[in-house]
Amino acid sequence: MKLAITFALVTGTALAGTTAFAQQKTIYVAGYGGSYEQTMRKDVIPAFEKQANVKVEYVAGNSTDTLAKLQAQKGNQQIDVAIVDDGPAYQAVALGFCGTLTDGPVYKDVAPVMKFKSNKAVGLGLVGSGLFYNKKVFDENKWPAPTSWADLKSKTYGKKIVVPPINNTYGLHALLAEAQLGGGSETNIEPGFKAFKTEINPNIVAYEPSPAKMTELFQSGQAVLGVWGSGRVKALADTGFPVEFVYPKEGGFALGSAACPVEGSKNAAEANAFIQYMLSPPIQKVMATGAGFGPANMTVTLTADEQKGLPYGEQVKTLKAVDWDVANEKREEWTKRWNREIER
Repeated sequence: MKLAITFALVTGTALAGTTAFAQQKTIYVAGYGGSYEQTMRKDVIPAFEKQANVKVEYVAGNSTDTLAKLQAQKGNQQIDVAIVDDGPAYQAVALGFCGTLTDGPVYKDVAPVMKFKSNKAVGLGLVGSGLFYNKKVFDENKWPAPTSWADLKSKTYGKKIVVPPINNTYGLHALLAEAQLGGGSETNIEPGFKAFKTEINPNIVAYEPSPAKMTELFQSGQAVLGVWGSGRVKALADTGFPVEFVYPKEGGFALGSAACPVEGSKNAAEANAFIQYMLSPPIQKVMATGAGFGPANMTVTLTADEQKGLPYGEQVKTLKAVDWDVANEKREEWTKRWNREIER
């Protein structure tokens, strides 16, 4: 998809009056791998590089990987822009890794729910966490489509269920969903651990963090049901694979993708310009149709076909939010317990 975007219009005055681009700089953007990385490299980064005379190096990894890099590079940051899930983004802000966003006209169009009170990060888009399944296999076996988080406990599918581990937000959502099914919550996670340990574990083929390997498990038939995000499933479905995404009847979870300009970056102006560029309507539409993220920019409209499977419009209101103040405080403890009791 070729984009004719005037950089000056996209970024407002973020770089006005500077000589920042007199010679080409390199900025480092850390973000997700898989289909997100492919969309960024193909349809997003080249236009920015050309119009801003900046070289963008994309550093792929999941959110906890990126947060770990920020911690390891404290005092000598190599990353200029970090794109991570909403939970890790709040952690990054709290740990002082995010600089303040510079003003730009695009921010007036960003949905209030996507803004951080600190003004040190901003939401770029939204996906929903839920269930996905191989429609062809389900039809062949005359199995009804999954409808509930409780379906992960079913023996029907054999050992053919895949769930990301809880250092991945999709996996954490699954743990919280099972906790809620058992009467628990972020403040009482016990029912979630009990469900995974006694009822779900026997059905699991893998706790898989890699988007590429998750796709392979489905394509090879090793997995036929799992937990994932609406954007990831859309990308797999777009390849022609017979996969469907389901928002469970108890509710899916909202997963926001957020960006922050890294504190201590030597390229703060360019980092802020890139974030504003990511929020521009043309790029928001690319990330919706290419990577499956519901837009953060409220001026973006999607056709019925484009919004299929995305959190958009009324669908957004049905999604649950995580209490990140509680979850982030407990996450390290939960992850250690998960590794000890579940993924042994």
